[in-house]
Amino acid sequence: MRFGRSSQLKSFTAFLLLFDNWQAAVGENAIMKTTSLIVLCSLISLGAAEPQLASARAGTNGIPNRLIDYEGFLTSAVAVGHLREQRRLTEEQFMAMAVAPGTIILDARSSEKYARLHIKGAKHLSFPDITADTLARTIPSHATRVLIYCNNNFLNAPESFASKAPRASLNIHTFNTLYNYGYTNVYELGPLIDIRNSKLPFDGEIK
Repeated sequence: MRFGRSSQLKSFTAFLLLFDNWQAAVGENAIMKTTSLIVLCSLISLGAAEPQLASARAGTNGIPNRLIDYEGFLTSAVAVGHLREQRRLTEEQFMAMAVAPGTIILDARSSEKYARLHIKGAKHLSFPDITADTLARTIPSHATRVLIYCNNNFLNAPESFASKAPRASLNIHTFNTLYNYGYTNVYELGPLIDIRNSKLPFDGEIK
């Protein structure tokens, strides 16, 4: 039996939702986690996971909120993941794109961190302040090429670029959020750079 891309995304979303719930239930036991993973894959492939998926969609405590769509987030994260792998740039590529017409650099860190030090020329919009309206004012055209970077791109400047946990990297969330607001022409600074040796120009209070 052949499945279309939509079915594949739904199946993958189902797996992520269910595995998240099952992982919480089995804790840190490696054998239990492995067994749970095998069972989950079997259930999803057989179509037997639909009742559990429906429960996961509704939320374990049954509290509805039409403004929070976790399943939709997971589905878009799959598409973003494929796109992002093609859009991660070296330092040199980032610098070359930054000066091209129709391109902006977006800094989504806090106002305090941005004021201390940022890549020269970057526009600032703190991640918690991102809405359709604030994005429209900062990036009027969805066709604009947007370059992003975050704390986890730089070492040896902890007061300006305080590293987050790898899975909580701001680049990941910013890329996904921009995509969900219709900004799909996004590129990300890829490497981890010692800021003392960076070729990028910086500006701010401690430049």
